[in-house]
Amino acid sequence: MSDQGPMTPDQGQPAPFDHDQNPWPGQPGYEALSPPVYPESEVPQEPTPQVDEAVYAAVEPSAEPVYTGEHAEGELIIPSGYRTIEGLPAGGGRSVAIAVSRFNGEITSALLEGALSELGRLGIGGDAITIMPVPGAFELPLAAMALSKSRRYSCVVALGCVIRGETPHFDYVAGEAASGVLLAGLETGVPVAFGVLTVDTIEQARARLGKGAEAVKSALEMADAFARLRVVAGG
Repeated sequence: MSDQGPMTPDQGQPAPFDHDQNPWPGQPGYEALSPPVYPESEVPQEPTPQVDEAVYAAVEPSAEPVYTGEHAEGELIIPSGYRTIEGLPAGGGRSVAIAVSRFNGEITSALLEGALSELGRLGIGGDAITIMPVPGAFELPLAAMALSKSRRYSCVVALGCVIRGETPHFDYVAGEAASGVLLAGLETGVPVAFGVLTVDTIEQARARLGKGAEAVKSALEMADAFARLRVVAGG
């Protein structure tokens, strides 16, 4: 045995495995050991985890990119010394057809009003404008194709509004409307402008009502460009 004598437990705490002083749970005299008590200044604190924000941002699946704007600033710059064929959004006695969807009428009515106002500002009167209402955006390509094939109009404008819902219906209608309107112009060679709003909410649609006027200017610019091309080509 050591000169220091038998080892004794710390004061205030019985030996953990001495059955006489610290019986097992369920035996007479058992008392649960109380947790240690620290002065407030000595209470151990959990260390604050250090987060690498750069790594966290890279792997966070729900993080959404922040966009500063929908369009890049500035205009197209064409170097000098090249032949350029560019149209202007001018009336010039041209006739225009407008295919417009009745669905979401609050929005499409405003789009149509903006388109007609822009046509009037550019010198195209009501006698040179034909309006073809259709049930919805899905029918716009068929109407645009028929109007283009008639060869009575310098250009065609398709106006509509598709608002996202809870089903994939939005994706099918918006996609088919866009590709169908494009096809009408490609097959006939008549400029067809896409003035269909594809938005998530009606508030987004109300903020984009100027699309009707923009579509008119795009259609007339392309019609003028094609006319200039025919002159250059001798057609």
